[in-house]
Amino acid sequence: MTARRDDDLGMQRRITRRDFLNGTALAIGGSLLAPRWLQALDAEPYPPALTGLRGSHEGAYEAAHALRDGSFWRTAGPARDTGESYDLVVVGAGISGLSAAHFYRKTAGTKARILLLDNHDDFGGHARRNEFTVGSRFLLGYGGTFSIDSPAPYSAVAKALIAELGIDVSRFEKVVDWDVYGARGLGTGMFFDKETFGADRLVKEPGGRRRRRAQGGDFDAALKRFLAEAPLSDAVRNDLYRLYREPKDYLPGLTSDQKKARLARISYAEYLTKIAGCDAGVVPVFQARPHGLYGFGIDGVPAQDAWGLGLPGFDGLGLDAKPGPGMGRDAIPSEEAQSYFFHFPDGNATVARLLVRGLVPAALPGKSAEDVVLARARYGALDVADAPARIRLGSTVVKVTHEGDAASARAVEVSYARGGKLEKVRSAHCVLACWNAVIPYICGELPTDQKQALSEAIKVPLLYTNVVVRDWTAWVKLGVSQIYAPGGYHTNVGLDMPVSVGGYTCSHAPEEPIVLHLGKTPCSPGLPAREQHRVGRMALLNTPFEVYEREIRLQLGRMLGPGGFDPARDIAAITVNRWPHGYAYQYNSLWDPFWLEGGEQPCVRARRPFGRVAIANADSDAYSYTDAAIDQAHRAVGELLGRS
Repeated sequence: MTARRDDDLGMQRRITRRDFLNGTALAIGGSLLAPRWLQALDAEPYPPALTGLRGSHEGAYEAAHALRDGSFWRTAGPARDTGESYDLVVVGAGISGLSAAHFYRKTAGTKARILLLDNHDDFGGHARRNEFTVGSRFLLGYGGTFSIDSPAPYSAVAKALIAELGIDVSRFEKVVDWDVYGARGLGTGMFFDKETFGADRLVKEPGGRRRRRAQGGDFDAALKRFLAEAPLSDAVRNDLYRLYREPKDYLPGLTSDQKKARLARISYAEYLTKIAGCDAGVVPVFQARPHGLYGFGIDGVPAQDAWGLGLPGFDGLGLDAKPGPGMGRDAIPSEEAQSYFFHFPDGNATVARLLVRGLVPAALPGKSAEDVVLARARYGALDVADAPARIRLGSTVVKVTHEGDAASARAVEVSYARGGKLEKVRSAHCVLACWNAVIPYICGELPTDQKQALSEAIKVPLLYTNVVVRDWTAWVKLGVSQIYAPGGYHTNVGLDMPVSVGGYTCSHAPEEPIVLHLGKTPCSPGLPAREQHRVGRMALLNTPFEVYEREIRLQLGRMLGPGGFDPARDIAAITVNRWPHGYAYQYNSLWDPFWLEGGEQPCVRARRPFGRVAIANADSDAYSYTDAAIDQAHRAVGELLGRS
């Protein structure tokens, strides 16, 4: 790409960004962490306001990668004993780790000494917030976990914790203003890119993105308009209309249960082309629909799950409503679960911040779930000597070992890399609430079969990107608030959810600044699920911020340009939240036989307690939702305190 083209995109304009040299392993010699990262952290000590490349940032993963590659201990040297002793050390300060500390304290008492160690420069794990200031306007975005939401009902334990934090989920309809977009007629659009479909064209979709089984002439007319405007062949148009409006039994002669068993063993892409007889050009239209849930496209999603998600082509099969064996949790509808929803402007970062407030009150002033939204965290108060609970950031745990035999030991020793040095502390108990697949590298005492089970928790890589634009008039002109771009670099782009809470006010007028949320899960269609995740992880780690920025500007310009959007003029800030290890892996009937046929799930074997060590994190339930993180923390603490 020429420099002139970059200038046209605004690559040289001054915006709020932070550039990194990334994707290159840092040298580990006399220092475990690069001075460049340490200096940057000292210069900008308030993590939520940092822009550019965030999420798994430079300096957060190098020690762990060296541990994985077998080079860490060749240069690390002996750990310095801090002399600190705790009742509980938690590895990982995400929602599961923070919840574990909360539950432990409730049982053991407020005087229990607790230390949380996290490799990042911020707490919350994937429940992270991004802050922006454009002129006099303060804006919030979610850098990871979007909402209090789950396809299955929250457990009594998880609901109780949410309520204890002061969050009244039933108030959501009072803080969201759907009319901000609805009154302007903004709907969902699909962007057809020329590389995939032959032309760049934004077309307004007929109805919502899930369960498009609307009846009546209005939907039919809207569908026909959509198909007429879309750059698709006549064969693809005809097949799409047939899938939506002409129900047919593509599996005649089989019972409902037999059909579900068949659908559980083939992908939705295969169902469309081989069972429903659709033109191959239909596949790209739906390919990215499940990205946000599964981390890959319809080539890896079972057809049975596609039916549960409301994708078209199943209305004529006569399937009963009950879920079939091996159906993914995301695809099983639950009216109770759908009603239990709440979104804060920073997503579930508010949940993490409320947990931190309970553990370290000095770190977050205020008293309610609403005033915490605008509260500025005091990071210097997180790790104060003699405080009963402490959160130590920038600390990558590299070794957890019992003092003696695990069955009879009275303490564990936890070593971590921080500030270019290796340190260790002692604790009566330890909860490993970190990414489960790293645990075999830091806890070598575990049985071999448990290590193998832990290593199967291959997380879903993803990008959650926030782009602040100076106004959203282009969206109004184009009549959309959300865009699905199946062939785009980011497959989902949308205006911020219009939520006002705790003194924070959403953007109400198109002339005001707003946060755009862009989502991407890097996929390699055709590969098995876990392999797609491995390839995607490396792609994210090896992509420099400059490439992300260029792709953002190019895509927004192509999609919104007809509405008057100019990426050079209109972009005010960019924060790319890169999560090479993002969502917990969820089991799938195509790739995990035990999920379909029965048998022990690897996550159950992986989370077994071992001496004074217990294991938490959503990985421990193979379920990428906040309630799983909470439930697994509660279980882990119960295992530890039940044996003491």
